[in-house]
Amino acid sequence: MIVAGCDVGSLTSKALILNNKNVLGYCVIRSKTRPEESAREVFELALKKAAVHEEQVMCCVGTGYGRNKIPFIQEAVSEITCHGKGALWVMPRVRTVIDIGGQDCKAIRIDKEGTIQKFTTNDKCAAGTGRFLEVMAKLLGVAIDELGGLKGGQNQEPLTLSSACTVWAQAEVIHHLNIGKSKGDIAEAINRAMAGRVAILVGNVGLEKDVCMTGGVAKNTGVVRHLEKMLGVKIKRLKFDPQIMGALGAAIIAKQMYTGENP
Repeated sequence: MIVAGCDVGSLTSKALILNNKNVLGYCVIRSKTRPEESAREVFELALKKAAVHEEQVMCCVGTGYGRNKIPFIQEAVSEITCHGKGALWVMPRVRTVIDIGGQDCKAIRIDKEGTIQKFTTNDKCAAGTGRFLEVMAKLLGVAIDELGGLKGGQNQEPLTLSSACTVWAQAEVIHHLNIGKSKGDIAEAINRAMAGRVAILVGNVGLEKDVCMTGGVAKNTGVVRHLEKMLGVKIKRLKFDPQIMGALGAAIIAKQMYTGENP
């Protein structure tokens, strides 16, 4: 039985094709202006990778900020629910999920069934989101994928970003660049500031082991490293692309809907 999940986010769109317990294929693209165009393109690319025709897909669930604009889905489900389901499917012992997307950050506590016990989100400000890191990487003149790997000098006082606002943080970064601070030192400050904002959200839901991260920022090793120090736990690495967890969770829910299982 073949099902699918489609996750249309603010920065990237993802689609995944699932056959029972086997992921047949998935794709991630940069989101377009119109969510329906992003959904159609990424879904067709995922189908091609999975070597599956659209008519073979029994059910498709949509998620992400653009979920209500996806024309070919049977149901739209919140990304909080989908990331919880996806993470649990990959790591059955996980109980705290930290999802950092392009426009918001979420801390989610789930039970052994993947049911949401408590969650909190930062969706009022770009600080603490993938967009924040994207802006900062552009200021440093590096690709966002490189930001996490940059490290500062070991024998000096670490830089800090005092402002929690993206606009003012940009001004601080420009100031540090102008006075000759290294990109590595500034990147460390950026990643540390991001981790600090996320740690506050996790504290609000109550940390329970095991802990994992989903979303594109989970690939930023600098943010993960600083967050582990602040939380005092080892963040478990998913044996699957963390950026695709929302689409995976949506596909799992699609399977449950089609078979009549309890979602």
